[in-house]
Amino acid sequence: MEEEFAGGRERIVQNEVVVANWEKLRNKDRSGEWKNLLMKDGEKLNFRDVLEKTKEQRKIILIIDESHVNADTARANELRDLIGADIVLEMSATPRRPQQELGFARDLATGGAGYIVVDPKEVIEEGMIKKELIINEDIEKIGQSEEDSQQVVLEAAYNKRLSLKKAFEKEGAHINPLVLIQIPTAEAGETKIEAVKKFLSERGVTEKNGKLAIWLAEQKSDTLDWIAEPDNEIEFLIFKQAIDTGWDCPRAHILVKFRETSSVVFEIQTVGRILRMPEQKHYATEVLNKGYIYTNLKSIEVKKEEYNPNIIKHLKADRIEAYKPIKLQSYYKSRVDYGDVTSSFAKVFADVANQEFAIKGTKIADNRKSATARGISLDINKYQQELIADTAIDAKDIDDLSKISPDAMAKLSVAADELQIFFEQFIKSNLGSFRNVKRSIPSLKSAIYQWFRKYLGSEEWTEEILLIQRIFLHAQNQVLFKRVLERAIEQYRVVKETEVREKVEESEQWTDFELPVEQFYNEHADEKMKARNYAYDPCYLNRDRSKPEEDFEDFLNSNTSEILWWWKNGENKIEYFGVKYEYEGQIFTFYPDYLVQLKDGRLGIFETKDAGDRDGKTYTKVKAESLQKYFAGTKNKKLFGGIAIKKGSDWLINQEKNYDWGKVERGDWGDWEKLDF
Repeated sequence: MEEEFAGGRERIVQNEVVVANWEKLRNKDRSGEWKNLLMKDGEKLNFRDVLEKTKEQRKIILIIDESHVNADTARANELRDLIGADIVLEMSATPRRPQQELGFARDLATGGAGYIVVDPKEVIEEGMIKKELIINEDIEKIGQSEEDSQQVVLEAAYNKRLSLKKAFEKEGAHINPLVLIQIPTAEAGETKIEAVKKFLSERGVTEKNGKLAIWLAEQKSDTLDWIAEPDNEIEFLIFKQAIDTGWDCPRAHILVKFRETSSVVFEIQTVGRILRMPEQKHYATEVLNKGYIYTNLKSIEVKKEEYNPNIIKHLKADRIEAYKPIKLQSYYKSRVDYGDVTSSFAKVFADVANQEFAIKGTKIADNRKSATARGISLDINKYQQELIADTAIDAKDIDDLSKISPDAMAKLSVAADELQIFFEQFIKSNLGSFRNVKRSIPSLKSAIYQWFRKYLGSEEWTEEILLIQRIFLHAQNQVLFKRVLERAIEQYRVVKETEVREKVEESEQWTDFELPVEQFYNEHADEKMKARNYAYDPCYLNRDRSKPEEDFEDFLNSNTSEILWWWKNGENKIEYFGVKYEYEGQIFTFYPDYLVQLKDGRLGIFETKDAGDRDGKTYTKVKAESLQKYFAGTKNKKLFGGIAIKKGSDWLINQEKNYDWGKVERGDWGDWEKLDF
């Protein structure tokens, strides 16, 4: 940035994105003088001059990341005033806003702020972040001495990294998982660094061989520049507080946090460095969809906040000794299709475009001639839009707008920001059945830009992106490119279907299901319950359970004489019990609500519903019949269960091969029997 704007440039060009270190840019010395070369007065233009000259020609949008710490200080406000942006976008995972202002957007036209809140569940479902963060997995008991606990924590983190590495290799993903080791900021931190170095050195991890890096205020490894790359060789990073905010390295999967005080409040901001997914998708191997925290803290508190999706799991429950193996066949299918156009579209688009415009090689001059001969106009200096001009409306026709016609049209150039909108709208209108616009548009834009650069040499053009968009949207060219996009999307559909089919086959897993030895919970999402014969000790159950689920649990707690153990099943994870079913041509996983092991050896599998449920003709019917089909296909004759509904004081169960909810609606309970263990 210094090379570009310290006397080298007069202004920021249209659609250019300038990334600056906020802290460095705004720093001043004690006398109030700017410390950064970019901001200092001198013979040459500084960045402040560049901003002023830019504002003479175009609008500026300021985007502030991590705004909860970067946006409201005195110096930050000074810099914001200096930039004088027309629009300011503040981004944060933990915004400092009153709760009553969240969840809705205020009218921007009034001059107030507009707030957009993204539900964490949506972000997880999109594969952007991990499903959960586990604290001290595989550690039964941390040693009493500082040395012992330190060794245990490091060993656990080291072994977890190795297992994650193998899991990534099995997935075919070139990801080298990174371990972040946070040491105390006090003097004891220096001793801790040496102890960590010694531990890692004994296992072949050193700064010298590039597997260890250090990021401290007073000491930084010279290998940090490319640490965020997915396959970077650095395996461990030692830090204090330097990377807590504004640092992004999605391959970071493990955080080691050493004791500084007796307890720590964990919040999203603290663990956000290991929250992101390296390829913005979840994997078939479930361990890769989790983050792992190892610490020698005596106590841990998880902060409750509206932005916390309750993924920090710190409460552990152990499977009870009365549990005996059940060996159920369980089905799991990870999400493989987001309904989007992916990067593989680029080749399809290039093939179609080259065929359309008779392009046969990579000689730029020849390709431009061929494209021009096929009707493409490349000499587009501006993109104009027609506007109504000098048009009168007869008062007597005011109720009949069809009679209003323009007397004249004016052609005006379209601003860069509008051009971007038109370009994306054009792409959106040609996506066909691919409905995930958010994920698809970047792939299509990238494919278009790649083609222009490779075959038409667009990288030589001034304001390249703007010119490509103008060419694409020009009336003469638009018809041709619309045809190219339509053909490419149609051909890509076959490619996508093949990709999805292969991924589905890879993602489908049948496992010998057993209840996990241990499970982790979050005190804000789960409540500790007094339950009889529950499969885990202590018993934690989700706070958002339905009324039928709570009623069924009361029923189970009142029949303990016949029950060895019972368990509330979860969903969407391989460690939960799943049944395969098909609905409208697609394969899904059904996660029944409860597993109940009886003392006589029978194992009940139940899905609870309310007697007023009206889903019986759709999902419920398919799930009910799939569960009965599962029972019929297994060799285990001690399995039973089905849809369970409370009627009066009794619980009724339907175990019919063909599920008919209509009978229930008519008051015919002939297919239902009293559930009596």
